[in-house]
Amino acid sequence: MAKEMTALEGKVALVTGAARGFGAEIVGRMVAAGALVTAADKRVDDGTAAAAEAGAEFFELDVTDAEQWAGAVDAAAAAGRLDILVNNAAITRVVPILDCDPADFRKVIDTNLVGTFLGIQAAAPAMASSGGGSIVNLSSPSAFEGTVGMPAYSTSKWGIRGLTRTAALELADLGIRVNTVVPGPLRTAMTRRPGWEDEDYERHYGATVPLRRMADLGEVADLVVWLASDQASYCTGGDYAADGGLGAGTPAPFSD
Repeated sequence: MAKEMTALEGKVALVTGAARGFGAEIVGRMVAAGALVTAADKRVDDGTAAAAEAGAEFFELDVTDAEQWAGAVDAAAAAGRLDILVNNAAITRVVPILDCDPADFRKVIDTNLVGTFLGIQAAAPAMASSGGGSIVNLSSPSAFEGTVGMPAYSTSKWGIRGLTRTAALELADLGIRVNTVVPGPLRTAMTRRPGWEDEDYERHYGATVPLRRMADLGEVADLVVWLASDQASYCTGGDYAADGGLGAGTPAPFSD
């Protein structure tokens, strides 16, 4: 991919959940912005292909495994520094509380929340030795309200907001900034609904999102790139939304 900007020129980044969808978009945008990127994911075939297409390196990573995290950080920092970590890897289960298997609940928490914790813990020392850096954690509008049928996902994303604030306080003296990005609805494998056609997505999100549509992947990925860059050098401990206005409230109904 040809470079379109140089906001991350010379920086080294590690991005999780990078095999497809939003994670792959972040990798591509960071490479285009001048970064040397390691794309990490459990999906080896998809991840290898996506990384090669973007001009990044691939590393197989289960974000729930602390030892694998150590290997991922070492691989990303092989050039002698680590400046950026994007904790994007996430899963969900759509099932109400009374029907939710505790094992499934724990799996979502382990991947989304514990995985983010392990990433911060593994990456911070390498970042500190490089003079600081930026950690961007992916949250969700579900981290600001209850979400029917998604108890584990919502809990994990609320937890990420608290973890982000704590990390921002603890790591500030090391020169490490920690923020969350709150994406609006994105057309990815995670948000795919069985049987829905394009017009179904347009109808649903047109009625529920103030900007009347889903986000393009790049609209949110550009916010991640900005927070990772020195342009956001005074930003830490915050939630940064590219959510189409969902955080502002419920949009007015369509007029007849």
